[in-house]
Amino acid sequence: MPTLRQLQYLVAIADTGSFVQAARSVRVSQPSLSQQIKALEARLNVSLFDRAAGGAILTPIGRSIVARARQVLGEVRDIETLAAGAAGGITGTLRLGTTPTLGPYLLSPIIADLHRAAPGLRLYVREGIPDRQALELSRGDLDVLLGPLPIMGEDLVVEPLFREPLHLVSAVDADIAAAGTVDRALLSGQTLLSLDTRHHLHRQVAGIAEEFGLALSRDYEGTSLDSLHQMVASGLGLSVLPGLYLSSDVGGSAGLAVLDVAGWNAHRSIALAWRRSSVMDQAFRLIADHVQRAAGMWSTPQSA
Repeated sequence: MPTLRQLQYLVAIADTGSFVQAARSVRVSQPSLSQQIKALEARLNVSLFDRAAGGAILTPIGRSIVARARQVLGEVRDIETLAAGAAGGITGTLRLGTTPTLGPYLLSPIIADLHRAAPGLRLYVREGIPDRQALELSRGDLDVLLGPLPIMGEDLVVEPLFREPLHLVSAVDADIAAAGTVDRALLSGQTLLSLDTRHHLHRQVAGIAEEFGLALSRDYEGTSLDSLHQMVASGLGLSVLPGLYLSSDVGGSAGLAVLDVAGWNAHRSIALAWRRSSVMDQAFRLIADHVQRAAGMWSTPQSA
């Protein structure tokens, strides 16, 4: 039977593409790592890597085995965390993935609140693109994911939490900001700025542009909500910003006017997701409860 050490070495090589770099990352000598991988290949009677001067390339069967190895290692970490907290509440370090359009504006009060409720629980927070993080969650690189729906994965539990309003904003001195309730006709042809296409928010903004006759800009795509904020405040165009961003101390609405658009009801749904096989369900539901409580003043329950 393969050992956990062999699986750890296997995944390290897959991540680094190099026996030398993998040995450094797991803090063993390169000959020791190579010997363990050879023993694993002999045990399984397969070749896991094509070895070349440029590095180590997974064979097709190697890719499949690495995917399973990630799942096994993730479940082992879950068991260790569960066992560590069995005597005194929830403890351990959870790797939480979130999108940069949500995490910085929601997590600070939640982390402080969670620390009071579960002093032994630690959150390692990593921001990234939601689709990519869903894959990282499935393969065990993340333990839990907080982000906008949809979150795809047949092996995932997805717990909807709340709806966050999305607001159309302009520069505070823009003509349209003085119009009171903005009729749809006033929006026709107006430039709408968004993030790049990797973000869920871009897809929603593209749908809003089509619905309201706005002209989605392809020339000026923001790299963050802050960059969108700055471009709109400078008069470059309109944009759609989440309510949590506009209400937060980190983001805010300085230089912006939130437009009152007739028939506007845009929002995004936020959820928490984890692997169905995880034994950390209690910790994840504790996080979900605290997220809902913290977001409640700005949002509506997902079931509403």
